[in-house]
Amino acid sequence: MRYYSTNRQAPSATLEEAVSRGLAPDKGLYTPETIKRLPPAFFHNMGEMSFQEISFIVAEAFFGEDIDANELKNIVYDTLCFDAPLVKVHDAIYSLELFHGPTLAFKDVGARFMARLLAYFNKGKRKEMRVLVATSGDTGSAVANGFLGVPGIQVYVLYPKGKVSEIQEKQFTTLGRNITAIEVNGTFDDCQRLVKSAFMDKDLQKTMNLTSANSINVARFLPQSFYYFYAYAQLLRLDITDDVVICVPSGNFGNITAGLFAKRMGLPVKRFIAANNRNDIFLQYLRTGKYEPRPSIQTLANAMDVGAPSNFARVVELYGGSHSAICADIAGAAYSDDQIRETLADVYHRYHYLLDPHGTCGYRALAEGLQTGETGIFLETAHPAKFCGTVEEIIGDKVEIPETLQRFMQGKKQTIPLEADFFSFKRYLSSLK
Repeated sequence: MRYYSTNRQAPSATLEEAVSRGLAPDKGLYTPETIKRLPPAFFHNMGEMSFQEISFIVAEAFFGEDIDANELKNIVYDTLCFDAPLVKVHDAIYSLELFHGPTLAFKDVGARFMARLLAYFNKGKRKEMRVLVATSGDTGSAVANGFLGVPGIQVYVLYPKGKVSEIQEKQFTTLGRNITAIEVNGTFDDCQRLVKSAFMDKDLQKTMNLTSANSINVARFLPQSFYYFYAYAQLLRLDITDDVVICVPSGNFGNITAGLFAKRMGLPVKRFIAANNRNDIFLQYLRTGKYEPRPSIQTLANAMDVGAPSNFARVVELYGGSHSAICADIAGAAYSDDQIRETLADVYHRYHYLLDPHGTCGYRALAEGLQTGETGIFLETAHPAKFCGTVEEIIGDKVEIPETLQRFMQGKKQTIPLEADFFSFKRYLSSLK
């Protein structure tokens, strides 16, 4: 399989080249040249298949031409050592709980898969690979823990100072070993800009082997399609097959892009809803046809505090630049902090289901937008305990902290402070041996 740049000013690349580079030389995002449709028999039988079995078939469609089948199967099965259950909240609304992995966030799937794929490609090579990742919350912890201890790979997590929850911060600042946390005096968009600038810097490219673990990397976002298929398989077990609507809390848009790829592969999803917080750039695009990035605003749903979603380019590419085609498949919604508080509390007290602030946006968009006869799935992207202080204040009750998170909280924070300018970041990277 070849991968082309969304900017179409760079040569196509192999899977190994696309994964190793992260970003194309023309600053575009690598995208597969073909998206294979899966056979009808697969969708007919998937209700009887496990998460790992379903995901291996999907992975073969993306990566089977480039990776030995046994190696790919090992990568998939080792990645998915946890479940992603579909839980009924009420009526026709279901939560796909993606917080049962090691760091209790949906990004465990993509981060663990990418770590294992990079290790596969890096096997036997002498030059150390340096992975740069910007995070507004859960990406940092998922990537850090996914890559922890992987030989020949050093990870640098850039995050905005004071703009992630304490538990999220502890999950990637306490690990040490091959994980370095960089505390940037700025926003997530600043962190993302620094990472992208590093890939474009000719001096750094000559001296360092750099790649990204953000959803700009094809090895991070494509595996996220796995759980869309698994969600549908779980509906099949309930004899639900028609008019399925999936709502995705959206920040950098890697997650919903993976869902759109799954739909293109034949997954029978009627439509998607992209749920935003006050950073509603995509919703405004749907309404006006104009994509106008702007500085992000800090909200309760901090992992969605993105003012320039990178994967928007892949969405536009997937639909050939057609605004009308995008609007036909994707609706939008956006919610203020007050609306998040109101909905989170209401669902907890009325239905005894505890949401996190991001999943709250997804739930509310379904509650307001689901039509008669439709079945809605929203992605519960992180465990509510990761936002313990916020959630407890909203519901007026204690949140049980899983043992996994308690262990992280006992660790000692270790970070490198950095101003949000590329000169400072380049100087730091250049100092590394």
